[in-house]
Amino acid sequence: MENASINEKNKHMSKEYSVDIDKAVKEKPGNTKLPSTEAELKDLAALETGDYKYSVEDYFRTPEAFSFQLSPDGKYIAYMKRRKTGERDLYLIETATQKETLLKKQEEDLIRGFYWKNNKRILYLQDKGGDENYHVYGVDINGQNDNDLTPFDGVRAIIIAVLKEDEEHVIVQMNKDNPGQEEPYRLNINTGEVTKLYTVNEGDAPVAAYNFDREGNLRAITRVIDGVNTELLYKVEEEFRTVNITEFGDSFSISSFNVNTGNPDEAYVVSNLEGDKSEIQLYNLKENKKVRTVFSNDTFDVSGISLSRKRDYEIDYFKYTGEKAVIVPVSETYKKIYARLKKEFGDKQFFTVGKTDDETQYMVLVTSDKIIGEYYLYDVQKDEVKLLYKLLPQLKSEDMASMTPISFKSRDGLDLHGYITLPKNYKSGNKVPLIVNPHGGPQGIRDNWGFNPEAQLFASRGYATLHVNFRVSGGYGKEFLKAGFGEIGRKAMDDVEDGVDYVIEQGWVDKDRVAIYGGSHGGYAVLRGMTKTPEKYACGVDYVGVSNLNTFMETIPPYWEKYREILYKIWYNPNIPEEKAIMDEISPALNVEKIKKPLFVVQGANDPRVNIDEADQIVKSLRKRGVEVSYMVKYDEGHGFGKEENRLDLYKAMMGFFAEHLKDEKLEKVKEKVS
Repeated sequence: MENASINEKNKHMSKEYSVDIDKAVKEKPGNTKLPSTEAELKDLAALETGDYKYSVEDYFRTPEAFSFQLSPDGKYIAYMKRRKTGERDLYLIETATQKETLLKKQEEDLIRGFYWKNNKRILYLQDKGGDENYHVYGVDINGQNDNDLTPFDGVRAIIIAVLKEDEEHVIVQMNKDNPGQEEPYRLNINTGEVTKLYTVNEGDAPVAAYNFDREGNLRAITRVIDGVNTELLYKVEEEFRTVNITEFGDSFSISSFNVNTGNPDEAYVVSNLEGDKSEIQLYNLKENKKVRTVFSNDTFDVSGISLSRKRDYEIDYFKYTGEKAVIVPVSETYKKIYARLKKEFGDKQFFTVGKTDDETQYMVLVTSDKIIGEYYLYDVQKDEVKLLYKLLPQLKSEDMASMTPISFKSRDGLDLHGYITLPKNYKSGNKVPLIVNPHGGPQGIRDNWGFNPEAQLFASRGYATLHVNFRVSGGYGKEFLKAGFGEIGRKAMDDVEDGVDYVIEQGWVDKDRVAIYGGSHGGYAVLRGMTKTPEKYACGVDYVGVSNLNTFMETIPPYWEKYREILYKIWYNPNIPEEKAIMDEISPALNVEKIKKPLFVVQGANDPRVNIDEADQIVKSLRKRGVEVSYMVKYDEGHGFGKEENRLDLYKAMMGFFAEHLKDEKLEKVKEKVS
């Protein structure tokens, strides 16, 4: 690193201050000698030689327009729009005139998200190269006053309360004063002034969550105590009092203070303390007692609730995920809206994803396993449904493959659920190659039914895709969640293998041509699978995955530190000799001699969750042993690839890798031509 210190004047929000800047040529993270060359990766991609109707670009280029959001008054729609070169800019369109205006141009870093604060100002988030230290920016709809509202280096800012009743402020949480502890601030969206609303003092239990009411009053906090348990405290007469203490895996959390019962101490909460499944309750926090259960389901966890601000926070609908997403209309108003949209869209999945403040216009997203997304506007007064935009319209639904829910038993008797996507041209009796795709997380995350561009790309090339919701996945109750604690890489991995065995037994796939691919925890599952049952897989693709549990736990970001004991509970505790031995046993980087099949490793250099050393370790060790490893590193990405050019490079190389190791030209010519 070569440094030359300079001093310059910097202006922020009309205030000038002096700042010292180190002018530096920044060293690239990781071992820069390890990644495959650009030429090597292009050669890998070139191994995919089939003649297909749809290209990788058709599935993974950025949509021409996406992320549509109605302004509160309905006069504008904000959205992201793709440039011809792949960058994505923030645009406005005036609904009355259809006049389109560029609001914010993407420069080096992506706009990670945005939302309307009021009719005149939009807030958006950006980080640096995928480091996840988000800054909150604000811009007026005329393009003026485009400012970084949280200009603090190395600080992660997240909006936690939008304050619809206060047009000038939001609540953000930042780890500004302590890298390991987020604290709440009231942020003025025009001036950038921040006011701290709660301080976690040294020695206090760390705080995991803050709950504010619609006026911006801090009403409750959730602390982590004893490392793994959580304590909910509710403010009564300016004093925080304990409501309950729950062990990890049990849940009791405030969903909304916006109830229309007239009692300010009542809130909607999500709780599984009375049974296995999470349900929505009306709860009196001051008296610490349940008023009533407002919605539950015997089979799946429930957490989604939507309220009408216009109609005094009447409940419009509940939502939960079973085999597919389920909407349960409640209010008479929403029942009529839902029935009208059901008449329009039939058996397709649809969701109201936005609305004007007067609730006369709704943004509707229509999707299915064969439709990535179609945006519509529903005008309630005119009773008119109008198509706004189809995402990736080049992908015709009639050419897409079906995602089918499956259920089976684990080897130790658990009921497991997942999805199989077979190629569109699949014929009964054919045995096609399989890509099993374990999800990330792992705790509390699950795979869902719907359009999956990876599965569709794989299907178009003749591969089946298997998704398994293994133990520790979310949505199936706390016993299923807890069954995975201390079983990552062991019984949770058994569940993935049992899913593979199940689809082989159905006669759908060729047992000799099974690949494993996944990201984050899914990347770990790839490496673990290739060391645990190396004979099961023909090859693997590890995407930002953990390779060594010991080094992974030594490099977690500072804002995860308060969850360290929880991390140990989900995975393993290196301070307990028996668990440390398990960690060593199931860490792929420490067992590379068991990996016999080809591996493709993919990593974002700035990943704050899974350090690049995790990828470097496995690549270096395998190459020493003569195992084939292609290694792609993107130095402007973090935990996953956000930029279009990087995504395209990834999937082109991946498809070449699978073509080399999964296709058997002697047995079949796997080619799809959809007419």
